[in-house]
Amino acid sequence: MDEVGTADTAKISEMSFEDALRALEQVVRQLESGEVALDQSITLYERGEKLRQHCQARLDSAQARIEAIVQDSQGRASSTKPFDSDG
Repeated sequence: MDEVGTADTAKISEMSFEDALRALEQVVRQLESGEVALDQSITLYERGEKLRQHCQARLDSAQARIEAIVQDSQGRASSTKPFDSDG
């Protein structure tokens, strides 16, 4: 990977989920416009894939942190459990 690609990846890794999603949407709009040269389309596609991976990683991380509140028999919050745990 060249220096620009490395710098681009570093910038993406520092983005919030919302910023990365907006950037991904912009990439999609540019690619769908059909007004981008082939070489630029490939570069945009590669950036879009990096943005998608970043967004997915942020979502996975957020999901792992979400906890469900467990109520006792009187309806009071008694504990928490991981979002995706059974029971």
